[in-house]
Amino acid sequence: MKKALTFSLLLLTLLACHRVPLTGRKSMSLIPENTMQSLALTQYRDFLNTKPSVKNTKDAEMLNRVGSKLSKAVKDYMASKNLSSQLNGYAWEFNLINSPEINAWCMPGGKVVVYTGLLPVTLNEAGLAAVIGHEVSHALARHGSERMTQALLAQGVALGGNIALQNSPQTNNAFQQAFGIGGQLGILAFSRKHENEADKMGMIFMAMAGYDPKEAIEVWKRMADKGGQKPPELLSTHPSDQTRINNLQASLKEALIFYRPS
Repeated sequence: MKKALTFSLLLLTLLACHRVPLTGRKSMSLIPENTMQSLALTQYRDFLNTKPSVKNTKDAEMLNRVGSKLSKAVKDYMASKNLSSQLNGYAWEFNLINSPEINAWCMPGGKVVVYTGLLPVTLNEAGLAAVIGHEVSHALARHGSERMTQALLAQGVALGGNIALQNSPQTNNAFQQAFGIGGQLGILAFSRKHENEADKMGMIFMAMAGYDPKEAIEVWKRMADKGGQKPPELLSTHPSDQTRINNLQASLKEALIFYRPS
């Protein structure tokens, strides 16, 4: 019995293994991606019903332009690696919200929000591409699902078989905690490993989209300058420090290989 249980757990782990694009890291996610996307879509629509997006402004147009280039770069890269199936269910949306918060986020399925308070920090189109690339990378790497899996397993929740995860109170609660539902949407306490991975991936994706990856380093330097007793939401769980800047600088050489000015 014990051996059978151990084998079942091993098999489940192998089936749930996800290889992160670009980095190749293996992660375990026991929550189906379509479940994550469905949960995300519901919360995303509810959010936009309470905070309508900014339309027909230069900043909104810039966001859509950056989003279009980045999503195309992602789709082209995934297709080149025969990974297009990992984008099943993605319907990219980029919405600008009028708020002083220095924040942006991307939910599973490509649902992106940027707050106007972020724009004085990004300063330019390449700077905005750096932050969106970082947030999109969290979604592509399935960092949220990975963290939710860890949280649910820690609670002893069975993740497998025919359990309707989407309708599970524990799953909904874990999703709400992960993405800040009920508080500040999009604030997920990613680990240092996840942050570094998203930094590297975001830098490469922005380069693929035709934006100078060096600007990513400058953006995070400016973000760090906004620190103090109450850092920007993007830094609320992992305040920027020289280590992060050093890691970005270490990734720059690889990112520049993909850089083709648009």
